[in-house]
Amino acid sequence: MTSQTARPTSLTAPGSLGRPADAPALLTFLTDLEAWLRERRAELDQLDPDSLDPEPWTPAELALRDDLVLAMGLWQAARARADELHQVWDSGRVLEVERERMTSLIWGRLDTGTGAGTLSLLEAARLCDTLTASISSRLNHDPDATELRRRRQALGAALVRCEDLAGTPEEQTRVADLVRRLGLVASQADRGADVAGRLGELETDVARAERDLIVAVAARQQLDRDRDRAQRLRTALANSAPAVHTLAERARAEIADPPRRAVPDVGRLGDPPTDRGGLEDCLSRLGRVEQALAQAREAFSAPLRQRAGLRYTLRTAHERAQGNGRAETATARAALDEATAAVEASPCDLALAAALVEQYEVVTRTLPRSAPAPTTRSAPPGAAS
Repeated sequence: MTSQTARPTSLTAPGSLGRPADAPALLTFLTDLEAWLRERRAELDQLDPDSLDPEPWTPAELALRDDLVLAMGLWQAARARADELHQVWDSGRVLEVERERMTSLIWGRLDTGTGAGTLSLLEAARLCDTLTASISSRLNHDPDATELRRRRQALGAALVRCEDLAGTPEEQTRVADLVRRLGLVASQADRGADVAGRLGELETDVARAERDLIVAVAARQQLDRDRDRAQRLRTALANSAPAVHTLAERARAEIADPPRRAVPDVGRLGDPPTDRGGLEDCLSRLGRVEQALAQAREAFSAPLRQRAGLRYTLRTAHERAQGNGRAETATARAALDEATAAVEASPCDLALAAALVEQYEVVTRTLPRSAPAPTTRSAPPGAAS
């Protein structure tokens, strides 16, 4: 069987999260994405693991089948995301909201359903390219020296990408060991040894290492984004907490029976941790603090709003009483004095103030007008008595 080497993807994502791309850039990306999907599907269809020996399969053959399933899963995830993009694109009828949605779909995470975790569209495409190239190389058993050199060059390029991805000492040690093994295989090949078997094993290990590194980088990037989100939320809560404390102090000073609710101390949360478990716990606590602050703000502002409403109601009732002539009666003046004293008292008894304001509204309400007395018609002249 003749195999082809998958070419690395040349997809370039337009825009960024929070900054929608313009329509021409989105159209170019959709065109390039469809071309990549067609080309990669054609290459995957040509890879035929059934040409291996019948069961039982060797570990290398099992790994090859697993990688082919993973590559197809990544392609399917990219195909599904492309369909979503076309649906939002709607033949180019896109405004800013649709462009922002498309940019989020391009840069956002997609669940590949393959065990590789959540990757962006471009990360899934690159991982699919890497696996396709690896599978193609492992299925090609041509012992020709030119083909072996090509495979060694492809391995060298893959190891360079792995070096760029390795971010922890353990990952760097793993990549350095693969580089050492490639140097040993190259040295043996230059001396005329048959290195096809060792080269195939190394291709499997390099492909697996690059896959693991891509997933690890995606996980670290997601961790950094979540930590930035936690830091922004903590800063926002710290900025809003003083206003809630001030509101609570006002309610306790101005209301006779203020709410018995504590205002959480945001400063006790500390900086967001760097590990995934600690960060998830931190985000959960921040969410609870955000909810508690919102509840405290509503609880302490409600009685203050009620007092302000009573003041407005009393003022409106007094203006109405002045208009209907009821404001100057002794009862009205006494009711106004009582209601005003209750509303303006500190602390204010809201129940008493509400009752006195309602009493003032009652004593100053407009009285109904009396109906005119009916007139008696006189009998016509000459009528019989």
